[in-house]
Amino acid sequence: HIKLPENAESMKVLRGGPVDTGRGFVLHSSDFYIENATLRIDDGVCLTATVDILRAIANGSGPKHAILALGYAGWAPGQLETEIQSNGWLHCDADADLIFGDDVDDKYGRALRKIGIDPGML
Repeated sequence: HIKLPENAESMKVLRGGPVDTGRGFVLHSSDFYIENATLRIDDGVCLTATVDILRAIANGSGPKHAILALGYAGWAPGQLETEIQSNGWLHCDADADLIFGDDVDDKYGRALRKIGIDPGML
């Protein structure tokens, strides 16, 4: 049983993808790390998928920034790389504001604008 923090109602749970939707993943700032449980993605971003991070968030000792998602999108080995090389994906450099910013609804639009695309023109 995890006691929820007072701000729990403001925490958003996002859909990470259609696979294993009962499993949670927390993308978070690198100020929080659990040995053998946290995957460091880059200098500022980590991923943890254990209940330990939920407990830490609940008791106030978790990361400064976190996104909780249920489920994930999966690809066969090499599939995503092939799709990227075939220009099947648009991608931009990530930054903390884009990843952890509160305006989830405009995240896609902000990412497009970072690479010079006006979402209104699509």
